[in-house]
Amino acid sequence: MTVTAHPQPSTSPASQTAGTAPLTAVGAAPSPTGPTAVPALPPRLPGFRGTFAWGLVRALRPRQWVKNVLVLAAPAAAGRVLEADVLGPTAVAFVLFCMASSAVYLVNDTIDVEEDRRHPRKRFRPIAAGIVPRPLAVAMAAVLFTVALVAAVLLTRPELAWVLGSYVVIQLAYCLFLKNQPVIDLAVVASGFLLRGIAGGVAAGLLLSQWFLLVAAFGSLFMVAGKRYSELILVGDAAATRKTLKEYSASYLRFVWSLSAGVALTAYSLWAFEMGETQDGVPWSTISIAPFVLAFLRYAVDVDKGAAGAPEEIVLRDRVLLGLGVAWAATVGLGVFGA
Repeated sequence: MTVTAHPQPSTSPASQTAGTAPLTAVGAAPSPTGPTAVPALPPRLPGFRGTFAWGLVRALRPRQWVKNVLVLAAPAAAGRVLEADVLGPTAVAFVLFCMASSAVYLVNDTIDVEEDRRHPRKRFRPIAAGIVPRPLAVAMAAVLFTVALVAAVLLTRPELAWVLGSYVVIQLAYCLFLKNQPVIDLAVVASGFLLRGIAGGVAAGLLLSQWFLLVAAFGSLFMVAGKRYSELILVGDAAATRKTLKEYSASYLRFVWSLSAGVALTAYSLWAFEMGETQDGVPWSTISIAPFVLAFLRYAVDVDKGAAGAPEEIVLRDRVLLGLGVAWAATVGLGVFGA
């Protein structure tokens, strides 16, 4: 009896070249062949969402403009937001920050295009997906920066131009190199929220209280630390999509968000008690502490689940959080405008 050995398929590189390529999972992105491999472009979104025109709109990130509502915080806290000479400059500040922040996002997405293509969600951004060319994005950013800064000088107080200019310089420094510096990156992102709050007071010519600045600063740091924590939980082993994530541990980011929440809640409570002493009848400012604290705790639930990577989405989708926000705004409004 003769046994015949059947030839096995060759696994050498030459045979792979001559034959068929190794199978990959359906729908999976091609894996890089080396540390310097360029990630493949993701598939375009279907229908109108994948067009060039809609890509230009998405590249400006209009959903992020909800953050610019912070310019109303200082005038609202002072009880003067409805005055014509305050509301007008504040509205202008809102529009200018929308333009400046969109320009920053264009620059940031242009620089981070390779990292974004490795991210499970960011790879669908218009610049990372190749819908909007990088030179066009840079040109749009330059125009938006110029118009925003010139309009700040011509349409409002010169002080607003300094605040807006500081925002632009700090955020551009973040895009270029500060984003890779642990701790500094948290402070820089938080400063963007703080400068928005300051801009509203400066545009309207209002004096900003120390309590307002403390709440704005540490409340911003709370949101940023929660955002980084959620990114760390979501991305996991692919933390290379943001270099500083490799420097942070989950326990450290939890410490930062706990510390910042404690300072923000303490500062707000002190302001509320101080305001309550000046109000006759029901101390609405003091009562506002309850929904304010509950809103922090509710947001922390989303952070702890790793769902706070996009804070604006939580604010818009979490109905309980929205309800607490409305209750807080109502009690603060009754306290400030009823005083």
